[in-house]
Amino acid sequence: VQLQASGGGLVQDGGSLRLSCAASGIIWTMGWYRQSPGKQRESVATISKSGGTSYAESVKGRFTISRDNAKNSEYLQMNSLKPEDTAVYYCAATNVLGSWTYWGQGTQVTVSS
Repeated sequence: VQLQASGGGLVQDGGSLRLSCAASGIIWTMGWYRQSPGKQRESVATISKSGGTSYAESVKGRFTISRDNAKNSEYLQMNSLKPEDTAVYYCAATNVLGSWTYWGQGTQVTVSS
């Protein structure tokens, strides 16, 4: 299974971006992770096959994760972006056993102040 992410870019403080990720095969839970320089990769949001979601505290109320099972795709709508959201964002997916096995190539999100 391959994941292809898109939608990153440069946006001003308070702006919005929408990330998309398409999977080439069957996947289960999907999610978005991010990593900024000098920091560990962190989970941003996850969504189960049935639509259950979870979010990092830092993005609750600002980011919304969604998916289209028919298209094996997920999306991350990011509103009220802050400079601290600047990072490389990775889409990811689990296999049937729940292991985060599949990773996209990463897309850069930069929020200018």
